[in-house]
Amino acid sequence: MTMEATSSSKDPVTFPCPGCGGPMHFDSEAQAMKCQFCGREETIAASDEQAIEYDLELDEEADPKRTDWGIRQQAVKCQNCGGESLIPLLQTATLCAFCGSPKVLLQDDSADTIRPETMIPFQISKDEAVASFRAWKKKRWFVPNAFKKGQIDSSLAGIYIPYWTFDSDTYSHYSAERGDYHYRTETRTRTVNGKTETYTETVRYTVWRHVSGDYGRSFDDVLIPASGQYDGELLRKLGNFRLDKLTGYLPEYLSGFIAERYSVNRNEGWIRARGQMNDTLHHEIRREIGGDEIRGLSVGTKYFNRTYKHILLPIWNANYSYKNKPYRYMVNGQTGLVSGHVPRSAVKIALFTLCCIAVAVPVIWWILQNE
Repeated sequence: MTMEATSSSKDPVTFPCPGCGGPMHFDSEAQAMKCQFCGREETIAASDEQAIEYDLELDEEADPKRTDWGIRQQAVKCQNCGGESLIPLLQTATLCAFCGSPKVLLQDDSADTIRPETMIPFQISKDEAVASFRAWKKKRWFVPNAFKKGQIDSSLAGIYIPYWTFDSDTYSHYSAERGDYHYRTETRTRTVNGKTETYTETVRYTVWRHVSGDYGRSFDDVLIPASGQYDGELLRKLGNFRLDKLTGYLPEYLSGFIAERYSVNRNEGWIRARGQMNDTLHHEIRREIGGDEIRGLSVGTKYFNRTYKHILLPIWNANYSYKNKPYRYMVNGQTGLVSGHVPRSAVKIALFTLCCIAVAVPVIWWILQNE
């Protein structure tokens, strides 16, 4: 089914239940809409919308269809961390979904925000996300035992994080000097106990030669976070999303969750994607050149057939405190992988350091005695 989004001045219901009129939210376990009052479930008809790769050179953002989310939304901005999210119109936000701060302000409708055409709906429930975190923290090193075994109260928010994906064909011309190791035996002399003696030694030397060539490469779905609330390393640790499971966007999937408004625009996203492509090209061209050493590598690359998509990916974001210090963790809403920050035990770190020293000192002493 495709439910019609509605709202009234008294009730922030987005998708009313056909049975009791209560709010229906997307349920990750049932993969259907579920009434928060009577528990009635309604299936969601699969979207027939196909992923479209938009030409990076063109400005399709002017198309009003690309800003129609199918549900009236309002922007919320946190005065504490600066995070911007989208929530259903008339819904009141009391806490920031990113940092947990109560300093949030409602802004104007986000009519100019590009909506995604594809997304991955939540597959992991809130309870499953909490269980994943509990199992994850028990495996952390150098954390206090009380933290490992204790119950941690955290505020979880289901957030759809915006991403860009970029495709491009590339043509590169490169030049460099390739160095190959060769070996020869040389006769040398040395003085031992006042006597001169000769000995032979194998000596390595490098033969350099100029190389150049062409290299072609196509890139598909280079994934770039469009979020301004998380560093790339934290998101990277969540693991790779299975983009083959992308489905057409439907507003029903957002019911009960929050969609972050992208703060990394399309052009900034392309610059970051191009940097990743450049790194990959340099690595592969070095492997193509071969040799034992490479110096003076110069690569000139042309990018063409550049396209992009805007997608939403599911993440459970949690803020918690331990001994009055704030921490954060995230759970991949598709796979259940966890990434986050944990408190450290100074005692465990000190004991580990002392153990390393205790092992290293005898080894170093033995090496010195046997030189």
